[in-house]
Amino acid sequence: MSKALERIYNGLIKENPTFVLTLGMCPTLAVTTSAINGAGMGLSTMVVLVLSNVFISLLRKIIPDKVRIPAFIVIIASFVTIVQLLLQGYVPSLYDSLGIYIPLIVVNCIILGRAEAYAYSNPVIPSFFDGLGMGLGFTVALTLIGACRELLGAGQLFGCQILGADNVFYQVSSLRPLAMFLGEYTNISIFIMAPGAFFVLAFIIAAMNRLRRSAEKKGKQIAPASDCTNCLGKDCAGCAANKDQNPAKEGNAEQSDAGQTKAEGKAEQTEAESNAEQDRTDEDGKEESPTENERPDSADSDSGKGKEESAT
Repeated sequence: MSKALERIYNGLIKENPTFVLTLGMCPTLAVTTSAINGAGMGLSTMVVLVLSNVFISLLRKIIPDKVRIPAFIVIIASFVTIVQLLLQGYVPSLYDSLGIYIPLIVVNCIILGRAEAYAYSNPVIPSFFDGLGMGLGFTVALTLIGACRELLGAGQLFGCQILGADNVFYQVSSLRPLAMFLGEYTNISIFIMAPGAFFVLAFIIAAMNRLRRSAEKKGKQIAPASDCTNCLGKDCAGCAANKDQNPAKEGNAEQSDAGQTKAEGKAEQTEAESNAEQDRTDEDGKEESPTENERPDSADSDSGKGKEESAT
């Protein structure tokens, strides 16, 4: 249970696909003109993400490694088609608002990334909660961005008039002063246009970075917005999955390091033995050199004896 809660917490906070990993920017910037559109897109993506994670985890030992990406795309496309038909049949207004971005869920890098990094190398239950956490994080992010854009650009929230004239507070007599104050608001139409998505996303990410720095100062470690090449190791789900998937490789690496250390030790020992033999050879040469030097002295003594005998 703790691991399931950890996967959901990672998807919502530590590895939020929009605010931390900055993935899936196309639907994030395009469909978040209102909170309803953001929530609808996020929930649709979450359903596809959960189902594809579960199905890929079930088939992870059957899918060949060389064709895993095409297999992932086929599985994801099947679930996207189901979701698209359900939206078209039961929520046609939302289907018309989202438009082409529903079929584009097939190539959403969040879904493909979780399938490759987690679902393909983990059991079904953790994969289910990983998809649920990432989907919830994506839904919360899109709903928040859509709510900010709708409120600032149109003065509404989920279709209800909050700011500007004729807001809902006029209907309550005790809230008339607040209604009159909010009625002075003028809509900033740029926020429901394309540039407004960039402005809102930039401000929210800046706020997230500020909160991250404050948490790090208090000793709470939160994963930065980066990929697996610069992550913090165990805090990244992809790295944790790769670590769980390749324990044999790590053991082989440790064995190879130990073998290399032994080989270096043998090389050092061989070098030391050769140096010792060289030193012995030099010492033997030094010991033999005085004997050779004594030979001329003995020859001189013999010649001196010969001279004395001749003189006699």
